Amino acid sequence: MTPDGLHAAMEALLHRVGRETILPRYRALAAHEIIEKADDDLVTVADREAEEQLVEELSKLIPGLPVVGEEAAFADPSVLARLAGDCWIVDPIDGTHNFAHCRPPFGILIAMASGGEAHTGWIYDVLTERLCVAHRGRGAFISGERVTARTSGETPPVAAISTIFMDPAERVAVTAHVAPHYRVVDTPRCAAEQYPRLALGANDVSIFNRTLAWDHAAGVLWLNEAGGKAARPDGSPYRVDETGRTGLLAAASPRLWDELAARCASLA
Repeated sequence: MTPDGLHAAMEALLHRVGRETILPRYRALAAHEIIEKADDDLVTVADREAEEQLVEELSKLIPGLPVVGEEAAFADPSVLARLAGDCWIVDPIDGTHNFAHCRPPFGILIAMASGGEAHTGWIYDVLTERLCVAHRGRGAFISGERVTARTSGETPPVAAISTIFMDPAERVAVTAHVAPHYRVVDTPRCAAEQYPRLALGANDVSIFNRTLAWDHAAGVLWLNEAGGKAARPDGSPYRVDETGRTGLLAAASPRLWDELAARCASLA
């Protein structure tokens, strides 16, 4: 299948899953349909149903290509071994905390990876139907229009810093020594929203601690293809198969990324 044919098929699939499986559950979940997997980490019946549908349909798009789904990996961590080879990476509802609490944003994240690196990605906002698409070396797009990352133009720059999964010492250090250099705003608790904000002039920089493949594979690729920068704090590329590694910096421009990385490095 050509990249253009794949993108067309994926767009149709994302629309269908959002309309048929996710939206009917939005603001209609019973209490027993929301489960706490871990502290501050929820899953709903809609996540599981959407992942099942996506896995079934993706297996038809490219037969034999393994799928790494968030919920499947939670149930069986051995699934993560697939990230080292050719695979799909699926987050059926990114922003589950928002979804479960009856508020936006939330979306679907899908990436394709090979040898530990994502090469194609889709970020779909279920409510607005905004579709961000990236294919390595071909640029970043929103609903078919090419996107070039832009900064907010504000002084100081705007930062969305996720401290939820930081340890207490790191949280204190970032709050005391990094945050004062920025105008800090709330994160959307949704990578499917945060990465577009970095390219569309809403936010200038972001710090992530937890860097699971289904949360970041598509977004990192898309932001880099848009001309922004997302990488590990030491400057090394983000790889989907580094399952035990934490820390990721993202910015609307390489210059802003460098400034953020220097400030974070001073905490070591």
